[in-house]
Amino acid sequence: MPPAVTDSLDIWAVDSQIGADGSVSVDFLLPTGIYINLDVPRDATISQIKQLLWKQAHSYPLFHLLMEIDSYMFSCVNQTAVHEELEDETRRLCDVRPFLPVLKLVTRNCDPGEKLDSKIGVLIGKGLHEFDALQDPEVNDFRAKMRRISEEKIQSLVGLSWMDWLKHTYPPEQEPVIPESFQDKLYSGNLVVAVHFDNCQDVFSFQVSPNMNPIKLNELAIRKRLTIHGKEDEEVDPADYVLQVSGRLEYVFGDHPLIQFQYIRNCVMNRTLPQLTLVECCTIKKMCEQEMIAIEAAINRKSSNLPLPLPPKKTRATTSVWDISNPFKIILLKGNKLNTEENAKVHVRAGLFHGTELLCKTTVSTEISGRSDHVWNEVLEFEINVCDLPRMARLCFAVYAVMDKMKTKKSTKAMNPSKYQTIRKAGKVHYPVAWVNTMVFDYKGHLKNGELVLHSWSSFPDELEEMLNPMGTVQTNPYTENATALHIRFQEYSKQAVMNAYVEIAVSSFLSTLPFPGRGGKKFYVVLKDIMERDPLSQLCENEMDLIWTLRYDCRENFPQSLPKLLLSLKWNKLEDVAQLQALLQIWPKLLPREALELLDFNYPDQYVREYAVGCLRQMSDEELSQYLLQLVQVLKYEPFLDCALSRFLLERALGNRRIGQMLFWHLRSEVHIPAVSVQFGLILEAYCRGSVAHMKVLAKQVEALNKMKTLNSLIKLNAMKQSKAKGKDAMHTCLKQNAYREALSDLQSPLNPSVILSELHVEKCRYMDSKMKPLWIVYNNKMFGGDLVGIIFKNGDDLRQDMLTLQILRLMDVLWKEAGLDLRILPYGCLATGDHSGLIEAVSSSETIADIQLNSSNVAAAAAFNKDALLNWLKEYNLGEDLDRAIEEFTLSCAGYCVATYVLGIGDRHSDNIMVRKNGQLFHIDFGHILGNFKSKFGIKRERVPFILTYDFIHVIQQGKTGNTEKFGRFRQYCEEAYLILRKHGNLFITLFALMLTAGLPELTSVKDIQYLKDSLALGKSEEEALKQFKQKFDEALRESWTTKVNWMAHTVRKDYRS
Repeated sequence: MPPAVTDSLDIWAVDSQIGADGSVSVDFLLPTGIYINLDVPRDATISQIKQLLWKQAHSYPLFHLLMEIDSYMFSCVNQTAVHEELEDETRRLCDVRPFLPVLKLVTRNCDPGEKLDSKIGVLIGKGLHEFDALQDPEVNDFRAKMRRISEEKIQSLVGLSWMDWLKHTYPPEQEPVIPESFQDKLYSGNLVVAVHFDNCQDVFSFQVSPNMNPIKLNELAIRKRLTIHGKEDEEVDPADYVLQVSGRLEYVFGDHPLIQFQYIRNCVMNRTLPQLTLVECCTIKKMCEQEMIAIEAAINRKSSNLPLPLPPKKTRATTSVWDISNPFKIILLKGNKLNTEENAKVHVRAGLFHGTELLCKTTVSTEISGRSDHVWNEVLEFEINVCDLPRMARLCFAVYAVMDKMKTKKSTKAMNPSKYQTIRKAGKVHYPVAWVNTMVFDYKGHLKNGELVLHSWSSFPDELEEMLNPMGTVQTNPYTENATALHIRFQEYSKQAVMNAYVEIAVSSFLSTLPFPGRGGKKFYVVLKDIMERDPLSQLCENEMDLIWTLRYDCRENFPQSLPKLLLSLKWNKLEDVAQLQALLQIWPKLLPREALELLDFNYPDQYVREYAVGCLRQMSDEELSQYLLQLVQVLKYEPFLDCALSRFLLERALGNRRIGQMLFWHLRSEVHIPAVSVQFGLILEAYCRGSVAHMKVLAKQVEALNKMKTLNSLIKLNAMKQSKAKGKDAMHTCLKQNAYREALSDLQSPLNPSVILSELHVEKCRYMDSKMKPLWIVYNNKMFGGDLVGIIFKNGDDLRQDMLTLQILRLMDVLWKEAGLDLRILPYGCLATGDHSGLIEAVSSSETIADIQLNSSNVAAAAAFNKDALLNWLKEYNLGEDLDRAIEEFTLSCAGYCVATYVLGIGDRHSDNIMVRKNGQLFHIDFGHILGNFKSKFGIKRERVPFILTYDFIHVIQQGKTGNTEKFGRFRQYCEEAYLILRKHGNLFITLFALMLTAGLPELTSVKDIQYLKDSLALGKSEEEALKQFKQKFDEALRESWTTKVNWMAHTVRKDYRS
């Protein structure tokens, strides 16, 4: 064991001091009611512990009442507070890590349905009994519906051929857009491919056309092998083989040109030899059969304890909401646990919203004194009739304390009023205390009635609408013990008021408008075109909204992409207008998926609009869906009800492609701890697991590995202050060599990329980094012949979601540039948040930071940053002759790409330790803690004065070390300008993607104001000539002020050298 001391309460920690002989005191509860305390080895397997217990139980009363030992298994409460049955008895006690050292012996459960429920609860980190305990009809209905989808999907997998199973489980990764420059990287127009044979030493190289399909390559390889072994006459079907990327769980098959496969394309662009292995179908069939056993077991299981459907109720007479012309009212009864100052008066503000649109004036209750409990019994009436309430109307409340200005200085200290918006009125200040939202209609479309208790939230966003928070969740605070509670009663207008479908009224509205009205002709075409070309952040004035609504049929015919602006122009508090929109939506042309994404923003809550948007997204390929999955998971938070088109769509696509399934799993699981989405995300995770039972084993292995990394990281942090880095590294290696760690961290699919197998730990290369959170650098041997070591970085304590967003946008920029025929060699490495402030980052091989390159070339740290030859000399060291020219071209292209990307995204804190270069010349940036122009400052002075990093040592490399090489520098500048103009054309898409992330709670993306930076950097609203002129000025400024960058880098290098 490593000589370290950890938290004395963590008895499962590697270096726990409890028990000098490595034993732990465990309480055992027997089915007979007998309690036994035993000291057991913490490394013992569950099976060994059961044998020890059984031996001891012989001497206790009632032993004769027990059945055979194999009839029992242990159960415990695990670290995530989930009840777990320890069915797999080969696991060690220290791997199980019960929350308390208490094991209960229970009769072995023969119901596979209940076993599956237990496994799902452990995997998603949330026990399914929590959903049962809610006793919520909406939760029960949604679970039943999602289960049907999952079970239909799993049923469809039975009897799949091995090839169809392979397509579903390991779909080929493709890049349909092939850059024009790839021809320069070929050998006389051909690809060179190495083909290995599975289970033997044969390796053959072939020069083939990039347009050859995989089956032809199979045939070539088989024929050559048979010829060499003198078996030319033997008949072998090439369709009985499949090409696998060597050392990876990635396959190359199907009727597509070889160059379209992502792996092949990357090899060509990086000038490396593609290594493929020809695998016999019997190997694939074995993998398929193993999964089919799990699938068939899941199908044959008895139904688990999902609540039985209730007998159908007698149909009650319903009233249409449209027939109720009374004003909408609610009764504010009382408030509990307001915890305001003694001298404060309290009032409640209420507003009705549809998205961010206020449907009518807000109403305010009377002011009442009191410290904790307040009774109002007051009717709040809204200036809107019930019939005009849209289906997705939400009722928003805010509780405010009202205090005299003079008395606020001392008494409001605890409330930190400066952080939130306040209203100053008649010499008094109104401070927010709590907010809560609820839907006006329930999930079935019934107008809510009766009494409701709303447990509120106390954290306010930076921006409020009318002092309310309409963008906030409609879920109430689950931590009811300390939450402010508002008691309200909905007015009962009839026994059951129902929101009918708009079909009848929409059809009549539609027919009454034939022939289509509002034809504006050429007169208004130019005006409409100007409005429609504006970015999504541009506000529409009343006249423009009226014009758009009047000419809505012109918009449909000439500007179908204008649908978001049409929806913003609609009066959602007028029933007739809403009905006409529903009619128009039926005949609106399908939008491109990229354009339809905007319709999932919070501004468009209407259920039919969102269903239309999801219908457009169905056109997306799996590759494109993966690109936007991060945003699609975030906008689930905007969905007020569990059952919606988006959640069904994501589940269906995840069940159809395991790569998407893994991404969806981690995006959801990483936020399942957030109270507002815990139930929603947990239910989708449950549904995915039920429909992808065979995938659960892979995911469980990843969860176990991440838990081990978290434990190891905690140990290192505890000991970092007490021992040297060398001793800490030795302790880390000692841990990793233990069976518990070695087995948990070996032979798993990478959460970052399921194609990558993290096979065997290379312990001696593993280390931890010096930064505050002590990230782990875990290194694996590469199964591919001659391949680089595979590294992953585990971070615990840092929020990786902002890095994840930035890298996703960089990946999108790369796609857009390639679509336009420009490959700027961007390297958006893998990054994945896997939990609360924890996650993984891909370690890029064969790369060094600029700081290390400069430090290694200079004896004096202060002079290192000013050595302009250091970078070029480093590239020369690893690249000779033509390779050096290629490395400089890689550097030039990638430098151009990152100059433009960092400028557009406003990426700050750019120092020489977060800009790296690969040995092949590829430059890339890391660590994106500051974006959208949030540059670091000290004493109120901005440390970063340049729009982007372009230093003279970069230019020295671009110019091949020749000061007067203006041609090379001119080409670099041209790349930058071309890249910038390409991004400008997709400005609306970038704004949309950032807007969809507003609900993520990222520290530097909290309001629409933050996204304004993008609009300015892309010069949206200006002509192309004006935008290019602006960028050229920024380029010249970066060049002119680059000396300030060097000074900052020098200071950073000196600090780094001093610390080391």
